Amino acid sequence: MEEIKINFIDFWTGYNKTNNYFFNLLSKRYKVVIDENPDLLFYSCFGQEYLKYKCKRIFYTGENVRPEFLACDFAFTFDFSTKKNHYRLPLYSLYIDTHHMLPQLEKVKTREEATKIWNAKSKFCCMVVSNPNCAKRLDFFKNLSKIKEVDSGGKVLNNVGGRVPDKNEFIKDYKFVISFENSEQNGYTTEKIMEPIFMDCIPIYWGNKLIDIDFNSKRFIDYNKFQSENELIDKLLAIDQNDELAIDMLMQPTFNLDKISHEEEHEQVLTILSSIFKSSDKPIAIQFYRHLFRLKLLFYKNKYRVLKIIRFKKKH
Repeated sequence: MEEIKINFIDFWTGYNKTNNYFFNLLSKRYKVVIDENPDLLFYSCFGQEYLKYKCKRIFYTGENVRPEFLACDFAFTFDFSTKKNHYRLPLYSLYIDTHHMLPQLEKVKTREEATKIWNAKSKFCCMVVSNPNCAKRLDFFKNLSKIKEVDSGGKVLNNVGGRVPDKNEFIKDYKFVISFENSEQNGYTTEKIMEPIFMDCIPIYWGNKLIDIDFNSKRFIDYNKFQSENELIDKLLAIDQNDELAIDMLMQPTFNLDKISHEEEHEQVLTILSSIFKSSDKPIAIQFYRHLFRLKLLFYKNKYRVLKIIRFKKKH
């Protein structure tokens, strides 16, 4: 098995270099070694250490930020982009692998199974949030709380006596989960919609207006599909009061049927990474510094010419 040297820089705190989406995927085809002098460097948006590396650089972000294509050979983001050196890979895809969610997410429940699950739900609605900056999410929580009790198990607006240690364990008893992203952007989808589905709850989702490209719109409540928040709340209460409506939702497949399978995505990403590794093209970092050197050289040449002209004019 051919050896490939890689490294991970500028990722979020706690990122596991030897057990993650890219490492595990490459391990299917290569003997993967973490090395300070890598063939491929994977980097994210939480620092600038990547600038020290002159190898081929691959950018990944699960955040709502854009890549700097002058600094990377390839980028994986959530964007719908037609750039040749870009592939759409939202954070939820990595989350599926990290938490071994795929079998549960792909399982389509029978009516008997869905009925049993729904009847076991003892609480109405909750959210678990640590980021206080999304006003849309906080306002919805407060507005819904005026009508019916909503529990908050996170750092923000906590009303259950402290932050819960296990989000999935906490939400499993609830019928509905407020699943708003931290910000709104087409294509930007994190784990927030997926965790409630994994725990057999109904997500109330806001964030990516194109969410139904990935996820089956019949399996969740999409904030953006309603004319007003009051209309959404009316729908939510109608489902709460009609078990058959809720059971029908739990029986729905998780993903849009037109979406490529998770296995096919794996194959596409692995093909891209192999192509980058085997390519004879110079890394973008070397090209960038070469262009920078040329620009500096051109600057000093022009500066020298200007000085000669000034000196000539002073003499004459």
